[in-house]
Amino acid sequence: MSRAISILVLPFVAVVALLVSASVYIVDVREKALVLRFGEVVDVRENPGLGLKVPFIDQVVRYDARILGIPTPPLEVTPLDDRRLVVDAFARWQITDVVQFRRATAAGGIQFAQQRLADIVTNAIRQVMGSVPSTTVLSDDRTPLMNQIRDLARQNAEDLGVRVIDVRLTRTDLPEQNLTATYARMRAEREREAADEIARGGEAAQRVRAAADRTVVELTSEARKKAEIVRGEADARRNAIYAEAFGRDPEFFAFTRSMTSYERSLRGENSSMVIKPEGEFFDYLRNDGSENANPVPAAPAPAPVAETDEEEETLAPDVTNREGQPLGENAGVKLTPLPESLAPPPQQESIVPPVPAN
Repeated sequence: MSRAISILVLPFVAVVALLVSASVYIVDVREKALVLRFGEVVDVRENPGLGLKVPFIDQVVRYDARILGIPTPPLEVTPLDDRRLVVDAFARWQITDVVQFRRATAAGGIQFAQQRLADIVTNAIRQVMGSVPSTTVLSDDRTPLMNQIRDLARQNAEDLGVRVIDVRLTRTDLPEQNLTATYARMRAEREREAADEIARGGEAAQRVRAAADRTVVELTSEARKKAEIVRGEADARRNAIYAEAFGRDPEFFAFTRSMTSYERSLRGENSSMVIKPEGEFFDYLRNDGSENANPVPAAPAPAPVAETDEEEETLAPDVTNREGQPLGENAGVKLTPLPESLAPPPQQESIVPPVPAN
């Protein structure tokens, strides 16, 4: 009897166990689940744990609740300056609305959503990069650009029930056929910048050189002016000395000048001279002019001067220029005092004996 009861109970227990296993489902912490009945959503389970369903009628569909990634294929974009670039991007997304995601993807699930998201991200990249120049795309700080792409892709992906978390540009490069032209353009731009720098440097050097030349001219002119002043004052003093010497003994002055002229002219290498022997040029060859000489009498011996502790400085006689200023004062030159031994002796009137009457 007991054996018959056990034979009848075992099938019942098996059916009950089958019904229980068919009506219970487990949701993992990494998943979100939907309970479908004849294709319609009857329950949404986003928290992990056990759930119940109608066995053999309800269907449980699970979706990954984690953040997923999707790489985009390399694509060519044309920025605002018509300079083609090859761009690779990487997007991260997550399912936020499971019901909306089921309606948008149907039985395609994650794979179909990734295909749709790849198209959305690609279109967002083309749209955003087409509105900025290539320098912005190739710059070091592209965070604002990637944020624009993310926001645009997030807005277009709301109908899928997903949220685009981030979009990153992994590579931005030039196409192979444009590299040579781009490098040539970059080289031309750098050469132009170098030429501008060289031109600015040459201009600055020319200004410095012109200022230096102007300073040299000013200094040379000032030095030449002072030299001419000193030379003129020295010539004036020399002429004064000559005039004083000529006044003291005109005959001796004429004799010395004639001797100098003889020395310079009567040489073998000079040209021949045709002149009368009775001319004034040969006066001192016929007569030395001693009868007309008026020598200066010897100066008396100076009286002895008592020795003092301090040596007195011998000063030259005051000689001034036309303006009454000492010679050399205008040019800032101090003249050396004339020694007493070279000072002119006092002029004495010569006594000419009376000529006897015939």
